[in-house]
Amino acid sequence: MKVQLMNKISQVGLQVFDETYTYGEDIKNPDALLVRSAKLHDMAFEPGLACIARAGAGVNNIPIDRCSQEGIVVFNTPGANANAVKELALAGMLLAARDIVGGIEYAKTLAGTEGVAKTVEANKSRFAGHELAGKTLLVIGLGAIGGPLANMAVQLGMNVIGYDPYVSINAAWNLNSRVYHGEKLEECLAQADYISLHIPLTKDTRGFLGEKELEALKPGCCVLNLSRGEIVDNQAMLAAIEKGQVAKYVTDFPDEQMVGQKNIIAIPHLGASTEESEDNCARMAAEEIRDYLEKGVIRHSVNFPDCDMGALVMPARVVVLHKNIPAMVSKISQNLGEQGINIETMNNRSKGEMAVSILDVSAVPHAETLQKLEETEGIIRVRLIQK
Repeated sequence: MKVQLMNKISQVGLQVFDETYTYGEDIKNPDALLVRSAKLHDMAFEPGLACIARAGAGVNNIPIDRCSQEGIVVFNTPGANANAVKELALAGMLLAARDIVGGIEYAKTLAGTEGVAKTVEANKSRFAGHELAGKTLLVIGLGAIGGPLANMAVQLGMNVIGYDPYVSINAAWNLNSRVYHGEKLEECLAQADYISLHIPLTKDTRGFLGEKELEALKPGCCVLNLSRGEIVDNQAMLAAIEKGQVAKYVTDFPDEQMVGQKNIIAIPHLGASTEESEDNCARMAAEEIRDYLEKGVIRHSVNFPDCDMGALVMPARVVVLHKNIPAMVSKISQNLGEQGINIETMNNRSKGEMAVSILDVSAVPHAETLQKLEETEGIIRVRLIQK
């Protein structure tokens, strides 16, 4: 198996690959790509490319629609960097609550002067702030990062509102009972002293916090964006800061508009920049690649449904990526049946317009059988895995 590395990848992750794998940046005709931040939208994919694993949560650097059409399964690593981002969110709230940055910069100006301790005592009130305890935090997005952040904020003595119309059952079960369930966004915005955004960037969330939402804020609110820069409308945010509607804006995605601006704390995209996070993401991405290439197991895919058939015990396994349309399973079984191949076990899952069927079969199908199956209307790609 061949894996092309599109970025520098943690050795902890690369150790997941055994001696049957070849990996590196100059790999030709790869079976898989392992990527962090490299942009793949203009990249032509080789016909043999089976999957792409993103060592991180966001996949806006990958052409998802094109991958789906070409039968390339795209994975991400949800939760692998969650603790790192959660801790940075806490740091961001503290930086917004207390003028720590301004105080540090002031202290640097005293280098080489006499009576520093006395001067500091005389001027420290210039950098006074407030405590987090008793303040209200609105967490928008209660997934792998937002949920744990909400729970941590409760332990800090904050009043916490969670807003997420699409929260999963598992995520909801893991929330502290003291996290209030917000139902109407405008009402939630009006109550918050702090807002922390933890939602993916999609066509629906681009500009999620715009002029209308910022006008609904409680005056003096502090906003944290550790998700994606485009989720916040920069021009609307600058206007809200100018009016005092927003007291501080902490962003992990500074650009030309936001750097050097008053009351904007620009962090240079450090959300997942910890040794532990990079190791976790790389390890999970490598495991996803191995599971799919060796067993056809799909876990944490963003464009195809998760589907797990466990270890391969039959002579062969057929993995079929297809459209989620009627009669696909019967077409697959009919095609294999024409060669006299019996389906011993099968798993079929769907996700929106896409579906996957994994079949453990009694004999290895002929190449002609697989080609005919792949040419069937509605089928995108067929892979054969042999024991």
